[in-house]
Amino acid sequence: MKFFIDTANLDEIKEAYDLGVLDGVTTNPSLMAKEGIKGDDNVRAHYKAICDIVDNNVSAEVIATDYEGIIKEGKELAKIDDKIVVKVPMIKDGVKAIKHFTSEGIRTNCTLVFSAGQALLAAKAGASYVSPFIGRLDDISMDGLTLIEDIVGIYQNYYFETEVLAASVRHSMHLLECANIGADVVTCPLKVITSLLNHPLTDKGLAQFLADHKKVNS
Repeated sequence: MKFFIDTANLDEIKEAYDLGVLDGVTTNPSLMAKEGIKGDDNVRAHYKAICDIVDNNVSAEVIATDYEGIIKEGKELAKIDDKIVVKVPMIKDGVKAIKHFTSEGIRTNCTLVFSAGQALLAAKAGASYVSPFIGRLDDISMDGLTLIEDIVGIYQNYYFETEVLAASVRHSMHLLECANIGADVVTCPLKVITSLLNHPLTDKGLAQFLADHKKVNS
């Protein structure tokens, strides 16, 4: 499974990269705004700064919702760096744009996916990644993990190359269940990834080892 970090914070991205487990970054306008990044030029410069940290897979989201606008903006984003994956919304013009980008060798991430049918359309259009938002489904009392399982099954049935990128991951159990189901990628905050480090028996065992070492070396 690939680990992406869902943020625009450069310090968090570097921390995740230095941990040695980071495979990519996803961002969106809300995350950019949270970091105080405003204006097209500043946003693109920030994407470039992210690309300079990581090895690959930086999802950069278009703002346009019409076909021509998505194509224009997506091509501009793709020029920033070869690591850029153009993030396109799951709408009719978005699906059309994904098909066009695919024909030109531009990688895409179809975002705001909430059904298996939407995921099937994105894969048919050639999306590199499809992003089902499991946490947001859980918020309205629907089972986001079941959606991941359904999409994984459909893609396996028909040998689609589109990777399932589980998004809106809220906690470590979300992440681990996605891994168990077979999602190709998970994107989440840094704290979800680092929470995998923790176990009380690890802490207890380490404390005992250090205490025993102190006894024999004092």
